[in-house]
Parts: sequence; C-alpha cells; structure tokens
Amino acid sequence: MLRPRIPVNPLPTGIITPLVQPTAPTTDIESTACHHDHTPAPVSAPPRIQVPAVRLAPAGLVTVVAGGVGLVLVVGTVLVSMLLAVAVSATSVAICAVVLRSLLNGQHKRR
Repeated sequence: MLRPRIPVNPLPTGIITPLVQPTAPTTDIESTACHHDHTPAPVSAPPRIQVPAVRLAPAGLVTVVAGGVGLVLVVGTVLVSMLLAVAVSATSVAICAVVLRSLLNGQHKRR
C-alpha cells in the first residue's frame, strides 16, 4: 500500500546515487551445480591473553594491609561522627521542645 521513500544519500565524492529497490522478485535465475564444498572453514579459538599476576613483596603486602585498615578507620570515624552529630541535634531539639512546652503551659495557667 504505502511505500516509504528512501532519500538519496550524497556520497563524499559529490556523486549522488539513489538506492534501488527491486519492485518484484525475479525467479528466472538458474542455479548452477558447482563441484566444490560449501561448508565453512573451521574457526580456530582466539589466543588466550595471559594477564601477568600481581606479586607483592612482604613489605608491599604490609603496606596494602595498613592502607586498607587506615581507610576503614577513617571511613568509620566519619560515619560515627555524622551519627553523633545527628544524635546531638535531635537531643537539643527535644530539649528545646520541652522547654517551650513548659513555658507555654506556664503562661496558660497564669491567666
């Protein structure tokens, strides 16, 4: 019914060639018998790439372990200090709420 129109694509040389689509399938092509094998050639496996192993000397291993422990301690200290800051803020807000409530209740009783 509706056929999309394919735009003409200009080549980098400046020659414009339209894309050709066959309008009807052609069936007048004769098949010729050939005398050779059409099986694909076996594909060899790609070569394995050997990644060199990382080898650490005892001093290097101690350095890596000490760096990891130091990183864990620093991250833990930061997280604990953030939790402590939240707890102190919540406590101070709660104390302010209790003081304000007692002040407001005291004013209502005097009237």
